[in-house]
Amino acid sequence: MTAAKPYVAVVGAVNVDLWGRSFVPLVPRDSNPGEVRVSFGGVGRNIAHNLRLLGAEVELLTALGGDAWAEQVEADCRSLGIGLNRALRLPEARTGSYLYISGPDGDLALAVCDTDIARYINAEALLRQMAFLNGAAAVVFDGNLTPEALDCLTEQCTAPLFADPVSVTKARKLAPVLGHIHTLKPNALEAAALTGEADPARAAEALAAKGVGHAFVSDGAGGLYLAEGAGVTHFPCPPTRLVNATGGGDAAMAALAQSFVSGLSSEQAARRALAAGSLAVECEETINPALSEAALAGKMGV
Repeated sequence: MTAAKPYVAVVGAVNVDLWGRSFVPLVPRDSNPGEVRVSFGGVGRNIAHNLRLLGAEVELLTALGGDAWAEQVEADCRSLGIGLNRALRLPEARTGSYLYISGPDGDLALAVCDTDIARYINAEALLRQMAFLNGAAAVVFDGNLTPEALDCLTEQCTAPLFADPVSVTKARKLAPVLGHIHTLKPNALEAAALTGEADPARAAEALAAKGVGHAFVSDGAGGLYLAEGAGVTHFPCPPTRLVNATGGGDAAMAALAQSFVSGLSSEQAARRALAAGSLAVECEETINPALSEAALAGKMGV
């Protein structure tokens, strides 16, 4: 990474992803014929990967265990150009993992996430890296951080903060720090957990009223709702062939951050986020290796 070029700092989880896809409709409490694949993920790492595909310079502040998974994650990040100079190495800990199962339609049916190692990305660790974080063009963080770490990051970091809630449970941790967030990208369920509003448009408006600078609420195939102060704008989702629902949100967040770093408008960012998410879910893998600026333009029809 060259110091002269703006960079995006990503703070969050790295996981080993284990994906099981059934060939037939899932039968609970039984063995289902299908396929199992192993890849590298974690919300923070996935966002970093998508940012690299869009041409951003990226440094990932994460935590890695002392196991074989960590060695493979490091090799994978090096091959992608994702910097790990700020990562924590924890020999006694286990690298995070995410086990998920989908039916034949590719939609998520069940998942178990082990991100206990994320607790080591604490306030002390963040303060040691604060000069680096403050020098970023944008800092993207995920909801795997502890409340203590979230407080530290949102109070001490002066760079624009982009937050991905990760899940309904983890989204609730963001409630006390919403006023510090430049851009928030929850799905409709996560937005409802933060606002009490089931309607995604009203939830986006409520998030803006709570101090979020740019609230992008995803409603899946229903598109994206953007609220910046008063009023809400709806952006429809482009035509999409769903193959694997996991990963769409990570690609959308990367597109939002890259759009901001590139000086694009919120409206352009919203359309690019929808295009990135659409491209992601049309691929069997969590990350679509075909994601690029040209691919975004093609999906948007420009």
